[in-house]
Amino acid sequence: MIKVGIVGGTGYTGVELLRLLALHPQVKLQVITSRADAGTPVSQMFPSLRGFVELKFSHPDEAHLDQCDVVFFATPNGIAMQQTRALLDAGVKVIDLAADFRIKDVAEWEKWYGMSHACPDLIAEAVYGLPEVNRAKIKLARLVANPGCYPTAVQLGFIPLLEAGVIEEGSLIADSKSGVSGAGRKAEIPTLFSEASDNFKAYGVAGHRHLPEIKQGLANASGKAVGLTFVPHLTPMIRGIHATLYGRLKKDTDLQALFEKRYAGETFVDVLPAGSMPDTRSVRGSNLCRIAVHRPQGGDTVVVLSVIDNLVKGAAGQAVQNLNIMFGFPESTGIGLIPLLP
Repeated sequence: MIKVGIVGGTGYTGVELLRLLALHPQVKLQVITSRADAGTPVSQMFPSLRGFVELKFSHPDEAHLDQCDVVFFATPNGIAMQQTRALLDAGVKVIDLAADFRIKDVAEWEKWYGMSHACPDLIAEAVYGLPEVNRAKIKLARLVANPGCYPTAVQLGFIPLLEAGVIEEGSLIADSKSGVSGAGRKAEIPTLFSEASDNFKAYGVAGHRHLPEIKQGLANASGKAVGLTFVPHLTPMIRGIHATLYGRLKKDTDLQALFEKRYAGETFVDVLPAGSMPDTRSVRGSNLCRIAVHRPQGGDTVVVLSVIDNLVKGAAGQAVQNLNIMFGFPESTGIGLIPLLP
């Protein structure tokens, strides 16, 4: 059994981690931290975990995280980088679900996140935790940067096309929609029920923090810089991301075969039959990414539809997938979940 600590267990990502790890057969939940709610039973805050998680939230100063085998950071950006070095020095592996170690260009990270990085030297060591791309590196890593939700859906949709060199790299478009849980558990006017319900709107059109992360991953797949227009939208649902991706073909190819071959053997990427239209409900509560590829009217534009649950494959589920790889467990351990329906 590996001893697991979670820093920041009171948000949606934190409770999703608890839901998945509570029944993981190789995990012992050791400690869950919260400054504001120290001493409060986890099941009092989250009744869904009653009978499954008996821990109380611990104050970070009393958590003894150095006694864990691995620590997850389900915290706002800028927290993990303050504590990671000490944990690594103590022999503890770290999986950061925030953005502190995702972007390799430190200046670029500081520009988008508006703060100085506390340990820029560790960014070079951190492995970007997209298993379908970096599985071998994740297996050897002691520090994993868990991908963002939009970046997961967008990259998995574009990567086969860019790796094969069949689309123009300079004119990619990602039109993406997310449920309100992607904004976190904090109270903010745009995500109030009366604001978000029966409503649909774009945001971050001038620039979203996930843009440099997505471009970095797509450039790695392509082998050259990419041009990407990324527009996120807020939809009146709780969970889910739907990414509609557009690229211009520069050579003729069997797109369906390309995607099926690229993701053959991938437990958590499901390439749907030709003509399919995946919906977010088909992945809700699961670690699946479902993808369909289209070529409307047989023209020169390829359209990829990519759906995930933003809290699972877009966050906590992918983090547990990375844990399984790092510790040599079967990759689907604890996360082989059938989506919820209805």
